[in-house]
Formats: sequence, C-alpha cells, structure tokens
Amino acid sequence: MVKLLICTLSAAALAACVLQLRQQRLEVNYQTAELHDRIREQQAKLWNQQLQIAICTAPNAITKTVDTHDLKMVPQAPLPRGRTHWIDVDSATPPASRPARH
Repeated sequence: MVKLLICTLSAAALAACVLQLRQQRLEVNYQTAELHDRIREQQAKLWNQQLQIAICTAPNAITKTVDTHDLKMVPQAPLPRGRTHWIDVDSATPPASRPARH
C-alpha cells in the first residue's frame, strides 16, 4: 500500500513539473514572438529612415536645394588640369601612369 501511495505521489509530482515546464515553454515562445515583432517594426522604421535619407541626399534634390536657396557652392580655386567637375575622371592618362592615392 505504501509503495502504491509513493508511486502515485511521484507521478503527481512529475505531472506538476511537466505542466510547469510546458507553461514556461509557452511563455518563452510568446516572448520570442513579441521580440520578433518588435524587431520587424524597428527594421521597417530603419528602412523608412534610410529611404528618407536617400531621397534627401539624391543629387537632384541637393541641386534643387542649392538652386532654391541661392547658395554659392562654387570652388574658390579653379579645378586642376582643366576639369569641369570635381568628380571627373582623368580619361586621357592611362591607369598605370596615374599617381597612386593613399
């Protein structure tokens, strides 16, 4: 009789432990899903901010801003070797004879 009582109490204790572990697993899964949702929201917000930055820093937007605000954005000294824009590439000089930039 005592053995049966011990087995029954042990089975009840094991069942309670299993139920507690299952509850903890459900709570952790819920928290994980919430964190994933927050990550998705933050990523969407970041992408929107990156898009706004790209729109505001596009060359045509910068040109428009400079033109509408009448900013004097010309270099103070002439560009070297007859270049018309600062970004022009030296097409006459072959790449091997160009000076190395460090």
